[in-house]
Amino acid sequence: MDYKRILAAFCALVMISLPSLGRAEDRSAELLAELQEAETATAAQRLENQLIAEWSKSGSASMDLLLKRGRDALEVKNHKAAIEHFRALTDHAPDFAEGWHGLALAYFGAEKFGPAMDALERVLALNPNHFAALRGVGAINEQVGKPALAYRAFEKVLELRPHDPDVQKAMERLERRAIGITL
Repeated sequence: MDYKRILAAFCALVMISLPSLGRAEDRSAELLAELQEAETATAAQRLENQLIAEWSKSGSASMDLLLKRGRDALEVKNHKAAIEHFRALTDHAPDFAEGWHGLALAYFGAEKFGPAMDALERVLALNPNHFAALRGVGAINEQVGKPALAYRAFEKVLELRPHDPDVQKAMERLERRAIGITL
């Protein structure tokens, strides 16, 4: 008897939560569309910050705390601590793309490119429009001598986020090695 009431309460809670999840996804899609159409770098940066804030909402105070601690450790370049926080986060919330992105950044900072690329693949499986993860894929591929793959990742970044001067410079730097010279 109690089991049925618990199950009914759980179902009601899920049904109440679903509309808010849809709104968050709608808001992210809206911001991404606006970012792709941004006319200035300033407008693009504002939209990017809003989009990252949306992506950073895990729905759990505990997971948000792990994300904050991981980001704080990254900020002071304590990659070992960042890896620990982000691994705990991805263990407990494997469907939260920002946890995987933080883990990728921590591994990259520790120059562990293989694990960083694995984490970036998880980010992109969860959020194919994660331009920061695509940027990381480009950076790692450039670092390990795969200019064509780096160039393609950077192209995708500019489709999603056209005002990125660092990516534009990287593409110029990689252009000859990645796509060759056309006459």
